[in-house]
Amino acid sequence: MKKIIQPCGLHCIKVNHLGVRFGEQVILEDINLHIHCGSLNAIIGKNGAGKSTLIKAILNDIPHEGDIEFKDRENGRIQKLKIGYVPQSINIEKNTPVSVYDLIASYQFRFPVFLKKSKKIEEKIKQALEVFEAEDLIDKQVCNLSGGQLQRVLLAMAVMDEPNLLLLDEPVSGVDQNGMELFYRNMQYLKENFDLSIILISHDLDYVAKYADKVILLDKSILREGTPKEVFQSEEFKQIFGAEELPDYVRREKKDRSSQIASKLEGGSLWD
Repeated sequence: MKKIIQPCGLHCIKVNHLGVRFGEQVILEDINLHIHCGSLNAIIGKNGAGKSTLIKAILNDIPHEGDIEFKDRENGRIQKLKIGYVPQSINIEKNTPVSVYDLIASYQFRFPVFLKKSKKIEEKIKQALEVFEAEDLIDKQVCNLSGGQLQRVLLAMAVMDEPNLLLLDEPVSGVDQNGMELFYRNMQYLKENFDLSIILISHDLDYVAKYADKVILLDKSILREGTPKEVFQSEEFKQIFGAEELPDYVRREKKDRSSQIASKLEGGSLWD
């Protein structure tokens, strides 16, 4: 993927009045999003809120209402949107004799894996894996990778085509703490160094609070969107999650604020 000094911030992706229905059942209704390049946008919500359905609709994998526009940074013309996608998991049988090289070469380059390795293709794959500190995995069998290792390989595959939009459907499910830290550092690196937008579905509210530029609270429709602080401190968030699921930093801020008020009350100077 072509690296740039920093994202331009000028092109944008618009989701206009997107809706999904299965028969009489409304899954998503009137979803409108405006996302700029160089941003990490986290979608949060309870199970059944329509988060994965939204990803599938954006990928055009399921019938939906509405449309998606991509405006480039140079002249504002609407062009075809290139999307990279990392699913929550992929099913690979144990002992499947497919290496990371085989997987990426057959998918990205349509190169028959039974032929001798192409040095040129191998170098391109290594360069993509290096972005996610995964170049040492190139010859490992995919079925033997840990959750965090597989996630990094899938990320490398997803960005090799230089997408304008990267969709991530709970990609850190089952990944340990170290893997989580590395994943979100990778997201920070991508959004700061490549010209793409990221939409991430996540249940990890503390990491979302720390790394996301925008948070979208979803429950069939968008209930609230804004900065992490704006969303996590909103009434809509409390109604969906309750106060017990507030990220740690919000709890600390509330505790500090309560302590300050109590201290001023004791000193008889609440308005200092």
